[in-house]
Amino acid sequence: MQAPTHEPESSRQVPRRVWRGTAWLALGRVWGSACTLATFLLLSRHLEGGDFGRFTFYLVVFQVLDTLADFGTGQTAVERTAADGARLPEVLAAARRVRLRMGLVGVVLVGGGALVLGERGAGWILLASLYPLTHALELSTLVLRNRIAWGIPVAVRAFGAALSLSLVVVLRLQGDREPAHYLLAIAAGSATANFVLHFVARRHLPARVARAGQGLSAGAFFATALPLGVASLCQQGYFYIDNLFVRPLCGDEELGRYNTGVRVMSYGIMVVIYATQAALPWLSRAHARGELTTAVGRLARPMLALGVCAAALAWPFAEELLGLFNPDFVSAAPSLRWLLLAMAVVYGGACLMTALAAAGARVAILVIAAVSLALNLAANALLVPRLGIEGAALATLATELCVTLGAWIALRRLQRAVKAG
Repeated sequence: MQAPTHEPESSRQVPRRVWRGTAWLALGRVWGSACTLATFLLLSRHLEGGDFGRFTFYLVVFQVLDTLADFGTGQTAVERTAADGARLPEVLAAARRVRLRMGLVGVVLVGGGALVLGERGAGWILLASLYPLTHALELSTLVLRNRIAWGIPVAVRAFGAALSLSLVVVLRLQGDREPAHYLLAIAAGSATANFVLHFVARRHLPARVARAGQGLSAGAFFATALPLGVASLCQQGYFYIDNLFVRPLCGDEELGRYNTGVRVMSYGIMVVIYATQAALPWLSRAHARGELTTAVGRLARPMLALGVCAAALAWPFAEELLGLFNPDFVSAAPSLRWLLLAMAVVYGGACLMTALAAAGARVAILVIAAVSLALNLAANALLVPRLGIEGAALATLATELCVTLGAWIALRRLQRAVKAG
C-alpha cells in the first residue's frame, strides 16, 4: 500500500483536511441525527410514556457499552500511529483483542444483568448487547482516521443509521409496542455498519496486518489505554448517570422528557465532537513538534465562539424544540436551557481534552474525568430531589465547567513542563 500524500502541516493553521474531515463527520452526524430524530418522533407518540422512558434509558446504557468496548483504544491507537505508520499492524491487532474482551464484559453486565433482574424483554436486550463486539472490526478504519480521510467511514455510518431507522419503521408499522425490539433494531443497524466498515477499509491496510500481533501484546496495549478507558467511562458517567437519579425519583415519563433535552444537546455539540475527532492526528503530530499549544489555540477559539452562538440562538426556542417530539415535553424547557449553556462550555472543553489526549497526558485526563464524575454524582444527589430534571441539567452544567477548567489547568502545567525541559 502506498503511503498517502498529505498537504504540508503547520501548527499555526488548522489543515484543510481537518475542516474537510469535520464537514464529513458533521454531515454524517446530521444524517444520523435525522434518523434518530425520526425514531424519537415515531416512538414518543407510539409507546406509552413509561415505555418510551425505558427505551431512552437503554439507549443511554448502550452508549455506555460503546464506550466500554472502545475503552480508550481508539485514541491510544491514533496517538501511537499518527506519526509512525509503521506501528499500525501491531497496534491494530492488540487493540482488536482489547475491544473484544471489553465488549464481552459489557454483554455480561447489561445482557446478563437484564436476565438476572428480570427486566421486561431481557432476552432481546441480551441479543442487542452483543453489538458492541463488532467495534473490534471498526478499528480497520484506523488507517483512514490517520489520513483524516473520513468520506468512507461517514458514508458507511450513514448507511447503518438508515438501516436502523428502516427496521424501526417496519416494527412501528406492525404495531410493535415492546421497547426492547426497537433497541435490537437500532443495534442491528449499527452492527451491520461495523461489518461493512471492516470489509471496505481492510483493503487500505498493509497486508501483514493479518499476521501482526507479536510485537505488542494486548496486555501491554490495555495498560497503556487503561487511563483513557477509565476516563472515557467517567465521561460517559457524568453525562448520563443522572438517569439513575431521575428515573427512581421523577419516574419514567419525566425521564423521557429529560433525555429528549439531552438528545437536543447532543445534536448541538456534534460539530466540536467531530472537529476534535478529525483533528486528533494533527494535534498528535503538533505535539511531536513541540507546537501543541499553538495548534489547540487555533482550533479552540472558533469552536468556542460557535458554541456560544449556537446556545444563544437556541435559547428562546427551547419549548418549540421539545414540542417537536411531543407537546407534553414542553415542560422540560427549563432543563433544556441549562443544557444549552452546558453545550456552549463543551465547545471549549472538548478541544482542551483532545489536546491532552494528543499529548499522551492520560493520568491528567483520568483525574479530570474522575473529579468531574464525583462532582456530578454529588450535584445530582443534592439537586434532583429538590429540582427534578432541572437539577439534573444544572449538575451537567457544573460538571462541564469543571472539565473545562481542569483541562485548561492541565495544559498550562504541560506547557510549563515542556518549556522547563
